[in-house]
Formats: sequence, structure tokens, C-alpha cells
Amino acid sequence: MGIPTHFVRTVGCNLACEWCDTGYANEGGSEMSIDEIIDAIGDTENVCITGGEPLLQKDAISLLERLVVIGKRVTVETNGSIDVSQIPRDKKLIISMDIKCPSSGMSDKMLFSNVALLDETDQLKFVIGDRVDLEYATKFVRANEICANVIFTPVGGMDLRPLAEEVLARGLNVRVLPQLHKLIWGDQRAV
Repeated sequence: MGIPTHFVRTVGCNLACEWCDTGYANEGGSEMSIDEIIDAIGDTENVCITGGEPLLQKDAISLLERLVVIGKRVTVETNGSIDVSQIPRDKKLIISMDIKCPSSGMSDKMLFSNVALLDETDQLKFVIGDRVDLEYATKFVRANEICANVIFTPVGGMDLRPLAEEVLARGLNVRVLPQLHKLIWGDQRAV
């Protein structure tokens, strides 16, 4: 967060979260080869592969491998419903995986075995929409051994104080973070 990053947004998602803020990523776009994507990224050191759901793309793993080989620092954002075991493990690659909370309408779609595949460089994110979500996320964090950094962010990523106060009151060792791009540019795309 806060570092200039080139975002590669893939088209299509296998989930339909109630509060999805990237529904536009379910259609459109333009097909690009791995070489074309790498050319578009250029000299940018930090790259985020996101979606939709990037792991639905047939060449996603090949793209991640190429980016790591050419020395990019890569974050791959995944919704947590698809096996992450094929993602190349490298100190320059971070898996940022969601656990969908109940307000998303998709909490029953998670592949919970993925959590054990995350390490201390990765992150596990919970988007909190209401108290039910907060209870769900709190219970999950307390009941599971999680090696990754845990992030709670409010739906929309804006009103941090109530969530931060709850995290402190519950004694949770999690990060409360905004969606920084929304604080800076609002809902504008391609910034």
C-alpha cells in the first residue's frame, strides 16, 4: 500500500459478492499475451495482478512466473475460492487472499485449505460489512493458525475508526487498512 504499482486487471470472476466494487471486471477488457502485458508494465517495479479473479485465466501462473523471473515484485489478489498451490513461491511474490464474510453472500465458496498455504509474506484479507462479518472474521482468526498478515478493511474501505476500535477492544493482532486508492481518487478507475 502506498507504493507506485502497475495493476493488471483480469476479466471474469467465479463469485458474485453483494458489495463487489469491480463488477465492471466481469466483461470487456482486451486480450493480451504475456509479452504484451510485460511490455505494458514496462519499468514499473511493483505489479499487482487482480481481477475479477486472476486465477481463472489459463496463463495466470505462467504470467506470475515470468514476472518473478524478470525481477518484478508481484502481488496476486485472489478471492480465496480457487486453489493457490500452483502459484510460484518466491520472496518477491505475495499472495493476497480474501476470506469472504457473510455479507458478501459468498462465504460458503471459500477453499479454506488455502490458508495453510500462505506464509509470513502473504496476506489474508477480510472485508467487513457489518457486525455479523466482524464476528465471523474474529472467530476465524482465533480458530485458525494463520502465518500470513491478517487485514480487516471495511466495505468501501473508508470508515476505519469503528472497525479499528472493535479490533482494539477484541485484542486482535490484525491490521485495519483502508483502500488507499479510494481515499485518494474515489471510485475513479485506471489511476
